[in-house]
Amino acid sequence: MIGVPVREERRPEFSVALRDGRQLDAQALRGRVVFVNIWATWCPPCRAEMPALQQLADAYAADGVVVIGLSVDRRPPHEVDAFLAERGIRYANAIIDEDVLQSFGGVRGYPTSFLLDREGVIRHTVMGPVGVVTLRPAIRRLLEASPPSLRAVTPRSP
Repeated sequence: MIGVPVREERRPEFSVALRDGRQLDAQALRGRVVFVNIWATWCPPCRAEMPALQQLADAYAADGVVVIGLSVDRRPPHEVDAFLAERGIRYANAIIDEDVLQSFGGVRGYPTSFLLDREGVIRHTVMGPVGVVTLRPAIRRLLEASPPSLRAVTPRSP
């Protein structure tokens, strides 16, 4: 068959220990639109986009959108915690290993972000800093496109 090949739907399966001590896995996020940002403290573009991601998390919290930061740092966790606190970053964050990166299909550079639908399928991938203005319509489409049965789901908080 000739034409544009259909991409395989990637549904990352992961489990992470959030910096606040809670455990979070992909299954607990089903029913919610999720924005995942893979970042590092030593990455200038990552640092620059974090305030906008916090604003995004605040703006869409009432709609059930979850923003999660996944740090690839290998420095002591308390240094990552201090980095987040200094910048007023309150959305969920975890320090991850290669297995979690592979569940997303790998990452070529930082930051890299993924927008997942309510079923946990990656619908958008952004390599480099996120343009929040262009991200908002994609989030709205995923919120509106969800079947009514999924809109009623209230999963556990991340």
